[in-house]
Amino acid sequence: MENNNTGDRSTGNWSTGNCSTGNRSTGNRSTGSCSTGSCSTGSRSTGNFSTGDFSTGDRSTGDWSTSNYSSGHFSTVDFSGFGCFDKPCTLAEWRNSDKPYCLYFELTEWREDESLPAGGKLIVHDYKKAFTASMEKASKEEIEMIKALPNFDAKKFYEISGFMIKETKTITIDGKNIEISVEEFDSIKKQLLDD
Repeated sequence: MENNNTGDRSTGNWSTGNCSTGNRSTGNRSTGSCSTGSCSTGSRSTGNFSTGDFSTGDRSTGDWSTSNYSSGHFSTVDFSGFGCFDKPCTLAEWRNSDKPYCLYFELTEWREDESLPAGGKLIVHDYKKAFTASMEKASKEEIEMIKALPNFDAKKFYEISGFMIKETKTITIDGKNIEISVEEFDSIKKQLLDD
């Protein structure tokens, strides 16, 4: 048995889940580190029986997934087959895409407290709050990396993370590039076509 453990038969440090081998895990029978879902092998997962990292969906194998039984990444609906943002993509497309550091955030935190038998307690952060807090620190380059992921969908990303990434278009006026929202672009385009 490891240090700071309140779960029975657990080998992970700072674990409150029974039969858990993942560090900072609050889920029972979980082997994923920083996992709050029971029977989860995915790290930083809040979904039960999930093998995907950063997943809130139950029995999901895809990372950053809120859907159940999903093998796709950033999945919001039950999606059969491998994909990203609820659309098919190849494993090569996914592996060759850059994933920024801001997507890897902590769901649990050990707080020292000598008055407690374990010497402290495990704090479990809300999934969307933790995700949003990480995204708010993201650089412009990291945001662009997310937008370049296969099948990126701003609405689905918001549904999963709680953080809205505005999709933009670049227009050129008098030789100067100006970035505007997709909504503004569509409005200007409509006005031009109606004239």
